[in-house]
Amino acid sequence: MSTPPKVPLLDLKAQYEPIREEIEKVTLEVLESQQYILGPAVGSFEKAVARHLGTPDAVGVANGSDALVLALQAHGVKRDDEVVTTPFTFFATAGDGARLGAKAVFADIDEKTFNLDPGAAIAAITPRTKAILPVHLFGRCAEVEPLMEAAKKRGLKVVEDAAQAIGSERKGTRAGMLADGATFSFFPSKNLGAAGDGGLCAGPDTAWMERIRRLRVHGGAKQYHHDEVGMNSRLDSLQAAILEVKLKHLDAWTEGRRRNAALYRELLKDVSEVVLPADDPDGRHIYNQFTILADKRDALKEHLTAQGIGNAIYYPVPLHLQPCFADWGYRKGQFPVAERCAGRALSLPIYGELTREQVEHVAGTIRAFYRGAGRAAANG
Repeated sequence: MSTPPKVPLLDLKAQYEPIREEIEKVTLEVLESQQYILGPAVGSFEKAVARHLGTPDAVGVANGSDALVLALQAHGVKRDDEVVTTPFTFFATAGDGARLGAKAVFADIDEKTFNLDPGAAIAAITPRTKAILPVHLFGRCAEVEPLMEAAKKRGLKVVEDAAQAIGSERKGTRAGMLADGATFSFFPSKNLGAAGDGGLCAGPDTAWMERIRRLRVHGGAKQYHHDEVGMNSRLDSLQAAILEVKLKHLDAWTEGRRRNAALYRELLKDVSEVVLPADDPDGRHIYNQFTILADKRDALKEHLTAQGIGNAIYYPVPLHLQPCFADWGYRKGQFPVAERCAGRALSLPIYGELTREQVEHVAGTIRAFYRGAGRAAANG
């Protein structure tokens, strides 16, 4: 009897091996140039990724969190302003506005997409609101159009948190050109991941982009001359060179993820205890994660782990319930959809290098778990 395949949540080595020579070549070129900070490799990558996104410009920064801080600061967000966003997301979405002294005003999400509910977000706008920050969670674009319409009427800015969504599309437009600007992360586990930290700001507003370009070097367009207080947040040349190599393969990797997502949907379509993430009828979902809503989620997680199948919970504690935001006055039960998703969400392996056998093994293990749970309940 053959041993069931181990299935890690993510296998970066499987991605790296086919492009090893390309990565080693550009890495050596940067080492030999000794131009590590904002060298030619950074400018080359910025141009390449702007073309990929369909944006007029892109500015590389040190990480995705800094990208959010810089994006909001460049749009004028400051102390005592409010930023409307989702509580079901990575900490940085709210934490980075807080670094500027702004308060995150949360609105509930749509359970079908995991993204900000536009109606709830618009209802959360107050006279102190300065920006709306939708997150393209797990690689599916948020419904941005009503947010843009509401923002335009009120003189607000909309910034896409596209940390998990490079290459995703909505109605033919890629993330990065859907609003007044966007931020991206190149954390190694992202669809386009660096060999360390990295981030990016991109968008249609060239004046906003130029301000970010100054802010990432302490607010000065000229060395030792500072127009405002910025920060030290620069994408280094080694990361830029590696990312430009990977960018050439990104669309193919994304299609692998989309293929595996379709296979999961076929194999698990009749498992009533699981709600599967739907593909986006209005765009291109890139599946940074493949996140299901599962009955008996914690027991399923234990079972998958015991069977050698990687999995993860994103995000177990919604942001409005994080202790560090207690002084903002949110309470349990205030955003019931986000809280319900936090209690049921489980992400499965989805990377493009997964084999059909591995996907079938994951799906079969889930099916077997619920058949066993059903029998246990019947016998109990």
